[in-house]
Amino acid sequence: MMRAFLAVVVVLALTAHAPVSTSARADNWPQWRGPHNNGVCDEKNLPTKFDKALNLVWRLPLPGPSSATPVVWGDHIYLTSPEKDTLPRQKPGQPRGRGGRGRRAPAEPQDLFLICVSTDGKELWRHAVGHSNRNVMGDEGNLCSPSPVTDGKHVWSLMGTGDLACYDADGNEIWKLDLNAKYGPFKYTYGLASTPLLDGDRLYLQMIHGEMTQHPTNEGFVLALDKATGKEIWKHSRITDGYSENQHSYASPMLYDDGKTRLLLTHGDDYIIAQRLDTGEEVWRCGGINPKSKYNPFLRLVASPVVEGETIIVPSAKSGPVIALNGEGKGNVTDSKEFQLWRRPKGTPDVPSPLIHDGLVYLEGEKGVLTVLDAKSGDEIYQKRTVDVRHRASPVYADGKIYLTSHEGDVTVVEAGRAFKLLEKNELGESISASPAVSNGRIYFRTFDALWAVGKK
Repeated sequence: MMRAFLAVVVVLALTAHAPVSTSARADNWPQWRGPHNNGVCDEKNLPTKFDKALNLVWRLPLPGPSSATPVVWGDHIYLTSPEKDTLPRQKPGQPRGRGGRGRRAPAEPQDLFLICVSTDGKELWRHAVGHSNRNVMGDEGNLCSPSPVTDGKHVWSLMGTGDLACYDADGNEIWKLDLNAKYGPFKYTYGLASTPLLDGDRLYLQMIHGEMTQHPTNEGFVLALDKATGKEIWKHSRITDGYSENQHSYASPMLYDDGKTRLLLTHGDDYIIAQRLDTGEEVWRCGGINPKSKYNPFLRLVASPVVEGETIIVPSAKSGPVIALNGEGKGNVTDSKEFQLWRRPKGTPDVPSPLIHDGLVYLEGEKGVLTVLDAKSGDEIYQKRTVDVRHRASPVYADGKIYLTSHEGDVTVVEAGRAFKLLEKNELGESISASPAVSNGRIYFRTFDALWAVGKK
């Protein structure tokens, strides 16, 4: 009996000091691509059909539009917003399918906020992280585009101005840093839009930018910061032969973790590059995204790579190639038959990042064409059009379903798997560029007008 008692005490002590597993926090959405950083979550019993009358738990109007995905931890939701709406855009009810970026609105100085909302739809606090008088993408985005990240105790918010701040859950400022003043000026056509990656006690940022010249300027770099203080841990230059607009990347860094190897993936300037997390030292790189034989000087990258196990799905831009890699490479793996698993010569999404789940790759095209590939071979399983309008949000997997969100506010729900099965087409009636967040039985949609909480009441 005493042995059994001691055994229980030991187990409880070890459990108390064990790290929180991914499955234990699957009800949180801590980064823009969710708990596994790939757009996949373990939530169940989510609604398939919803609108302003059905399965809407609440809708909170917001001061201005943003393309940043909300992040959720416990009963706190964090999101970004400018203080006012200055984006010229197609209003609900106008003819659909015409697309276009629209004209840039006149410059109006305004604060760029990080806002904290409770899961019952009440605003808890807001702070101005930055200040700007610049619109950067017509009716598609502004300098609030990077998504926040959180570990539950703190939240970090980066604005397109280069202002980076850390707050605790109660809204107290912990530290603030002007990256543009320290490392800039940053040279982007459409502003800094890359979201930081949070891993352990570090924040990783890719600042891939440069002059619009006909030769490489190699001003891009990758940065690791101490999340507790904002102090630099390392800074590593990102040297490539890309030039012109290709030096401007709007993708976000990703984590490669196959259980044996952990690497930082940075994407832009014609290459995906894997770097060591502790030093930033380059481990391998893969080009071929923008072939030199027919070089496109305007093939800037927006979509981010995605990882499942040892497989990395690498998008490009403007209907260019999609590449599948094994993440255990060394050196330049551009022409490697060992580490390059397959290459689809065209058909990449331009803005939505790929989704990979259960051996299938989901690519949501600009005009609503969903392409599903076999992750091992790259063979096309099917290709179907959903809604023939612009798509900017990345697809999300939850509850056996794929949620696809259009810029005009259509949310198409299809069954995950090798056969196309349309489950529902929903209309929110509000423009959306942000990807959905899923947490604790709800789907959160950040439209240009409001934050929606969709789920069972």
